[in-house]
Amino acid sequence: MGSKSFGNLLDLASGDLLDIPQTPRYLPRVMTVPGIISDVDGYGISDGDSDVISLPCRERKIIVANFLPLNGKKDSETGKWKFSLDNDSPLLHLKDGFSPETEVIYVGSLKTHVDVSEQDEVSHNLFEEFNCVATFLPQDVHKKFYLGFCKQQLWPLFHYMLPMCPDHGERFDRGLWQAYVSANKIFADKVMGVINLEEDYIWIHDYHLMVLPTFLRRRFHRVKLGFFLHSPFPSSEIYRTLPVREELLRGLLNCDLIGFHTFDYARHFLSCCCRMLGLEYESKRGHIALDYLGRTVFLKILPIGIHMGRLESVLNLPATAEKLKEIQEKYRGKKIILGVDDMDIFKGLSLKILAFEHLLQQYPSMLGKIVLIQIVNPARGSGKDVQEARKETYDTVKRINERYGSHDYEPVVLIDRPVPRFEKSAYYALAECCIVNAVRDGMNLVPYKYTVCRQGTPSMNKSLGVSDDLPRTSTLVLSEFIGCSPSLSGAIRVNPWDVDAVADSLYSAITMSDFEKQLRHKKHFHYISTHDVGYWARSFSQDLERASRDHYSKRCWGVGWGLGFRLVALSPNFRRLSIEQTVSAYRRSSKRAIFLDYDGTLVPETSIVKDPSAEVISALKALCSDPNNTIFIVSGRGKVSLSEWLAPCENLGIAAEHGYFTRWNKSSDWETSGLSDDLEWKKVVEPIMRLYTETTDGSNIEAKESALVWHHQDADPDFGSCQAKELLDHLETVLVNEPVIVNRGHQIVEVKPQVSTHSPPIFC
Repeated sequence: MGSKSFGNLLDLASGDLLDIPQTPRYLPRVMTVPGIISDVDGYGISDGDSDVISLPCRERKIIVANFLPLNGKKDSETGKWKFSLDNDSPLLHLKDGFSPETEVIYVGSLKTHVDVSEQDEVSHNLFEEFNCVATFLPQDVHKKFYLGFCKQQLWPLFHYMLPMCPDHGERFDRGLWQAYVSANKIFADKVMGVINLEEDYIWIHDYHLMVLPTFLRRRFHRVKLGFFLHSPFPSSEIYRTLPVREELLRGLLNCDLIGFHTFDYARHFLSCCCRMLGLEYESKRGHIALDYLGRTVFLKILPIGIHMGRLESVLNLPATAEKLKEIQEKYRGKKIILGVDDMDIFKGLSLKILAFEHLLQQYPSMLGKIVLIQIVNPARGSGKDVQEARKETYDTVKRINERYGSHDYEPVVLIDRPVPRFEKSAYYALAECCIVNAVRDGMNLVPYKYTVCRQGTPSMNKSLGVSDDLPRTSTLVLSEFIGCSPSLSGAIRVNPWDVDAVADSLYSAITMSDFEKQLRHKKHFHYISTHDVGYWARSFSQDLERASRDHYSKRCWGVGWGLGFRLVALSPNFRRLSIEQTVSAYRRSSKRAIFLDYDGTLVPETSIVKDPSAEVISALKALCSDPNNTIFIVSGRGKVSLSEWLAPCENLGIAAEHGYFTRWNKSSDWETSGLSDDLEWKKVVEPIMRLYTETTDGSNIEAKESALVWHHQDADPDFGSCQAKELLDHLETVLVNEPVIVNRGHQIVEVKPQVSTHSPPIFC
C-alpha cells in the first residue's frame, strides 16, 4: 500500500499551512538544445528535451545546506547586521578541493532570525560580500521543519530510535512533513534563481534537504546533482517504518551521485531501494551504481576529513600554549583519558563513564594515576531525552567521584560549558587516550582532531619543552557504530553496550607499550593527513562530473506527480509514439500487422487478476473485426491460459511461450516451432527447482510445455537473488550435455530448449 503524500506538491506551498511567495529569477533563460519550450510557470515541468537554462559562464559549484557557513550579529548601536565567515564550518573548507578558478556559491539559511523588512538588504549584502544566497524560512515553518520533522522524526529514526510509545520519540506528524516539503521547496526556489544549468554542479548536504533533488530534477531534467548524507542511514527494517519512505528515497534517486561515510550506510540505502522500489544495483568498474528508469545513479563511499591547516594554526596560538602548560601542571603525574561529545542520548556518555568506573573497580592500581576528562558540547536539540541524559551523566559522575575521589584527586572531570577551540586542542594534545563511545553516530571527527593534535607542531613542542624528533604516540578506543571507525584500523574497537569490555579496552590503551602506540599513531596520522576535507571534496566533485557526463546522450521524460516525480531516460534514437501519426498511418494503410505484449501491456504486471478487462477485450475484438488487420498477442505465458483469457476474440492470433506455440485464430490449430521435441530434461530440472522452492519462501515454479521457470519475485529480495544464483549454477552443471539453455532473467531462472540453427525464428 502506497504511503500517503500530496498528489501535487505545487499546491502544497499555497495551501493552508503556508503562503510562500515565488522567488524572482535574476538570470535570463535561453534554450540550447532542440525542442519546444512548454508554456509553464517557474515551477512547472519542463519538457524532457527542452530544458530551459541560463546563459553559460565559468564552472561553478553551488553548495546547498541547511545553514550557511556564516556567523551573524546585529549591532545594537547602528541596528545593522554584521556577518562573518564561520572558519570552523566544513562547508567553507570544501573550497580546498576545487580549482582556484571555480566559483563557489552557498545556498542556505541563517542561524539567526532576520526580520522580513530587512531580508532584501541582507540578501543583497550576503551575495555581494560572501557569495551566499540566504534562504529565509517563515518562523513557524522553520520550527516545524528543523526542530520538528528533522530533529524529532528523521534524526532519531536515522539513529535507530523508533517512536514505540509517546514518551520515547515523536509519532509521525503529517503537519511537520508538510513543513519539511515546503522548506525544501523554498530552497529549490533559491537554487533555481542562480543556476546556470550547463556549467553548474549542485552539491546538497544532509538529511534536511532530501526532497530538494526532486524539485530541481523536475524543473531541470539535466541538472548535475550530488547529495551527501552526513548521518547514518538505517537498515531497511528501521527505515521502512517511515510513512513517507518512498518520497525520500525517490528524492535521493533524482540525484546523479549519492555520498555516504561508510559502506554500511550505503548498503542499508541499497537494501531499501531493492526492497521498497524493486531496484537492483551492480558494481561498474569499482563504482556502485543503481539503474533507475534508464538513468544510472552512482554511490560514493568516502568519509569526510578535517582541515589540517586550520587545526594546526590553532595549535600555534599563544592561548593554546598557555592552556597546555596549565593542563600539564594540573594533571602532572596522571594520564588523561579524553572524551568530547554532544549532550544527547546517542553519544553513550553514561556508558562511557560506567566503563571508567569498572576500570577503577577492576584495576585499583589505576586509582590516582588516571583521570577521565569529559568535555560536553552544547546540545543541538532539546526535549525530555536530552534532560534525562544530562541528569544520568551528572548523577553517575557524582557517584564515582564520591566513591573513588579525594581532596586532591577527582577521577572524572565533567566540563559542561562552551569550550573554545584552543582549549579543546590543548586537551587533545595532552590526552594519553581518546574514547568515542557513541551508540550510533554519522561520522564523528573527534578521533581525527585528537590524532592531529597529538602529532603537534614545532611551536607546540616548544611550549611543552619536547623535541621535534620525539616519536609521537596516540591511542583510540572507538565504538563500532560510528562512521570514522572503519577508516581508523589501528583503533581499539568496542561495543559501547559491553561496559566490561570497554573498561578492559581503556586499560589496554593506557598500558600499551610506547612502540605500539607509535605504530598506531603513525598509521592513523598518515591516513588523516592524506584524506583531509580537500581530498574529500575533490574526490566527490570528480565523481559527480563523471556521473553527469552522459546527460546529453539520452532523451528524458518526466513522469509522476509531486514527490513521486521521476525521470525516464531512454536512447537518443527512441521516439515517443505519436497518437495522431499512428492513427493517420493506420487509416492510410491497406494491410496492418499489430503485435501486442500481454503482461505489462494488456494487463498490469502487478495485477493479481490476469484476465484482461472488458474494455481490453472490446478493443481487441474491434481491431480483429477488420479483415485488413492481423493482430497477434506475443507472450511468454502458456497456450492454455492465453486461450482461456482471450477466448472472446475469435480472429486474434496468439504466440504463446515466446513463439514456441502459434495460432492464427481461434478455429486454427496450434503450430509448434521446429525446436526439439525431446523434453526428457524436464525430469531432471523439475526436482531441482522443487527443492529450491521448498527452501525459498515466496518462490514458485511455472510449468510450460516448452520450458520450466522458477520465479522469486515474492521472496525476500536478498535471499531470492542468492538462491537464484545457486540454482543457476546447479542447473548449468547438471544440464551441461542437454540441448537446453539456462537463463537468469529479472527475478526468474528459466530452462528452455536450445534453438537449432535450422529452426525457424520464434518470437522473443
